[in-house]
Amino acid sequence: MTRAVRIANCSGFYGDRLSAPRELLAGPDPIDVLTGDYLAELTMLILWKAKQRDPSAGYATTFLRQMEEVLGSCLDRGVKVVTNAGGLDPRGLAARLHELAGRLGLAPRVAVVEGDDLMDRVDVLGLAAGDARPVTANAYLGGWGIAAALDAGADIVVCPRVTDASLVAGPAASWHGWERDDWDALAGAVAVGHVIECGPQATGGNYPFLDELPDMRYPGFPIAEVAADGSAVITKQPGSGGVVSVGTITAQLLYEIAEPAYVNPDVVAHFDTIELAPDGPDRVRMSGARGGPAPAMLKVATNYEGGYRNTMTMVITGLDVDAKAARAETMLFDLLGGRDQFAEVDVQLLAGPDATSHLRVTVKDPDPSKVGRRFANAVVELMLASYAGIFTTTPPTSETAFGIYRPAFVPATAVEHAVVLPDGTRVVIPPSPSASLSAGGSTTTTGRQRAEGWGATERRPLGNVCGARSGDKGGNANVGVWARTDEAYEWLAGHLTVERFRALVPEATALEVQRHELANLRALNFVVVGLLGDGVASTTRFDAQAKGLGEYLRSRLVDLPTALLR
Repeated sequence: MTRAVRIANCSGFYGDRLSAPRELLAGPDPIDVLTGDYLAELTMLILWKAKQRDPSAGYATTFLRQMEEVLGSCLDRGVKVVTNAGGLDPRGLAARLHELAGRLGLAPRVAVVEGDDLMDRVDVLGLAAGDARPVTANAYLGGWGIAAALDAGADIVVCPRVTDASLVAGPAASWHGWERDDWDALAGAVAVGHVIECGPQATGGNYPFLDELPDMRYPGFPIAEVAADGSAVITKQPGSGGVVSVGTITAQLLYEIAEPAYVNPDVVAHFDTIELAPDGPDRVRMSGARGGPAPAMLKVATNYEGGYRNTMTMVITGLDVDAKAARAETMLFDLLGGRDQFAEVDVQLLAGPDATSHLRVTVKDPDPSKVGRRFANAVVELMLASYAGIFTTTPPTSETAFGIYRPAFVPATAVEHAVVLPDGTRVVIPPSPSASLSAGGSTTTTGRQRAEGWGATERRPLGNVCGARSGDKGGNANVGVWARTDEAYEWLAGHLTVERFRALVPEATALEVQRHELANLRALNFVVVGLLGDGVASTTRFDAQAKGLGEYLRSRLVDLPTALLR
């Protein structure tokens, strides 16, 4: 095939818009492949908990509801479906798909990718953390199993924990007949996969510059037209909401990344080589991506049972906030018999609305009885006995279980990536050629002070001239910051050093902060190491996934050159 393959993404997470597949297929522009991303680090733990209640669970059940609406249309039009909704039980999901198809009078050819689950080799591979054993251990697989399934004529490819970008790289490699060492083409497809993996975040969703959104309806889901060289045009169905612009694609490229060398199992894509350009209304061209061999190690997501937790929040209004908070905290732990009885205690005093502050107390322990209603009821006992104006944001709550996420790495040769083809044949996919990650031009910098020469300045929010998008990567948080003009980027790159970032984000003061320049995107990416502790399921931070960190940074006051404001 010589024309571009049109790949649409209908899901960015488990719980995304149920009607998205139907809306994409109802649009006027045809698509060749419908992808759906349902897995996040937290999702694997959620699916594990579902399996404890029902051993036949373990996959994203919403995918079946979506397929019930569109499976017939996909088969009629020759639209291939590729999804990681298989989660912890891809064969189970495939079996349910066959049952669904039988009820609909359809007979799709279904392939299953497998080999990510390493639980039976946790000890051999050294994946246990001391005496603690993970409850899930899944390697991130690449796209060549998907490509093999499509080459064999599969209509639906059910995947477990493949990387999000593999959902695009695999179909593109199959469509264009790429070889394992077509590094630049693969890098382009991985970058495209990263852009469309989160659905409407590429089409105006969660975009900071509201004045750039001509359409305030729910954004349409993205479509990528991937060419034979790995370049692509990102667009959406005509008439759908949102917008596709250089800004929306820049924001998504910066989402949840670390260094510009973006590592995938099949290729290292260098995001500091990507070029973006308008290609017509709601069309942005991505080109120029350079790639190289992936490292010889595969990332593994491991989740552990962390114990139990509970949080209660007391509201403090008006005067003497610090003194009121101190009195409530002292009285609470006196009632409970001291802080030392809990494995972990976290107390945060946060600003709230309407002249209020929130005293947020979280306790954790392996013993659920310590942190359950006993803890919550002690907070209630303060209601007539502590500071003036006390009330809570919730009634007394019971304990909840929490998990701990830890990334690990194993040799790619230790993972048997395989695909069960529609005829039942099982094919083992060999690891991709690998090399040292040191190859490439990605840089890490603390920032340099360029010559000022900007003239007069005004004390204004950073967001007056810069956009930002932030998110979580395990226990780390990233904040990608970009400028809309060359002049603004010149100022940003010179001004926003690691030291100034820490001054603007006090939470990062005592943490390692990495700074990466992506001049091609007029952007900087900051990684705050350890901000989220043991990951989203465990952190006591109010913004558990750091989704608001970028907007917080944009709200901070800096000395902006008046020339840029004009």
